[in-house]
Amino acid sequence: MPRKPLAEFFEDGIDLFNQGKFFECHEAWEEVWKRSDGDAKLFYQGIIQVAVAILHAQRGNLTGAASLYSKASAKLDHLPSEHMGIKLGELRDALKEFFAISLNGATIPALPKLRRS
Repeated sequence: MPRKPLAEFFEDGIDLFNQGKFFECHEAWEEVWKRSDGDAKLFYQGIIQVAVAILHAQRGNLTGAASLYSKASAKLDHLPSEHMGIKLGELRDALKEFFAISLNGATIPALPKLRRS
């Protein structure tokens, strides 16, 4: 059976992320991450950590959410505002707002989206 191209896993992950299916997008992106190296591998790891951090926040694990968001930010913050076909700067801003609200434990705000550039 032929392997699915990496670009398809990445695109599937974006669609799943935007549908709020954070566990599923993590699974799709993990396929790309496992077969990548260098800076691309760190980028994929960062967006996987973002997805899992949001999932933790939704489930009330604020400590886990904060920890993974911090790790993801360390990988993503230095990248350009448009990276690998997505508007990463917009995502970083949305994540900052999402976690500022959700980590207070008051409520879960609107979910961040990945927009293509």
